[in-house]
Amino acid sequence: MEIDDVSNTDQKLCDGLTNKNLESTCGRPLGLKFNTITCDLYIADAYFGLLAVGPRGGVAKQLATSAEGVPFRFTNALDIDTKTGEVYFTDSSILFQRRVYLPIILTGDRTGRLLKYVPSTQSVHVLLKGLAFPNGVALSNDNSFLLVAESTTLKILKIRVGDSKTNIIETFAQLPRSPDNIKRNAKGEFWVALNSGRGLISRSKNEIETTHLPWTTDPVAIKFDEDGKIVEVLDGEHGQQLDSVSEVEEHEGNLWIGSAVQPYVGVLKA
Repeated sequence: MEIDDVSNTDQKLCDGLTNKNLESTCGRPLGLKFNTITCDLYIADAYFGLLAVGPRGGVAKQLATSAEGVPFRFTNALDIDTKTGEVYFTDSSILFQRRVYLPIILTGDRTGRLLKYVPSTQSVHVLLKGLAFPNGVALSNDNSFLLVAESTTLKILKIRVGDSKTNIIETFAQLPRSPDNIKRNAKGEFWVALNSGRGLISRSKNEIETTHLPWTTDPVAIKFDEDGKIVEVLDGEHGQQLDSVSEVEEHEGNLWIGSAVQPYVGVLKA
């Protein structure tokens, strides 16, 4: 089913300048990933669910909007197993949409889900329920496990994937700030973006024992190896250099840095 004209196909209405409060009408892509085998671009849109654009471009095709009869309310991030074509993605809440995301944190909402889309059957499977603001998601290099960011609990969860291992959950890392997207580099290491907490709710250090970061007082992203050991930390220098970081993508010696709330794209040497 293709997205119809009442949604985000009206470019004039949805140019981002006419009315900035139309994201529920126009859509808000949060997760993007190419299947490097098929060249399809998969999109996790906060309001329109899981979408895909073919190798020749064009209008996005809507693949899924619900699972087990429960509509997606806040489709967030995704990653792809290129061996099987299966798409792992998060639905941050079944109660609250992205435009009113703060109640997810304030109420301690645990209705988030981890899901899997199977292209061969065009079906969606619920892998985990009861997650606290599940956000970024990333597969390991060998596709044996999956990392999922829980923004409310300041955790990265490690989930074994396979025929009988999907429900085995471990804590991969406990963080000093709320995690957003997770991106794997070519070495199999993971960049976890951290919300700065400036202007938002933050957890007291006395409330939770977090990963010790000796190199910086303003961590905006952390790189972990596959065992959860810290490899590198990015310092935001109290907002003077980097602020509200939502994603760090390492590619060919550069770090591409984005924000969901600030209008910048940063590039640093890795």
